[in-house]
Amino acid sequence: MTAQTGSAMPAHCVVDFCVIPIGTASPSTSSYIVRIEQLLRQSGLSFTVNDSSTSIRGQWVEVMNIIGQAHSLIHDAGVQKVHTDVRIETRDWA
Repeated sequence: MTAQTGSAMPAHCVVDFCVIPIGTASPSTSSYIVRIEQLLRQSGLSFTVNDSSTSIRGQWVEVMNIIGQAHSLIHDAGVQKVHTDVRIETRDWA
């Protein structure tokens, strides 16, 4: 199977993601969620924190970078393993 040439990534997306720190001393994730919320506020992207996930709307590259930065924040907090579930919506907003 070969990749298509000339195909670009979608310009914009809406992403629901849930970051799951694994191997922590407590089942509570609130301290990690606070860090991710601060990161999102600083990014300027439109976001909503829900009961079990966070929704972000923005340019594809910016949204994916923020999710990667969220992983780094959790690792920097001492968590060795981080799992993230991601659901992505794109459409032709042209």
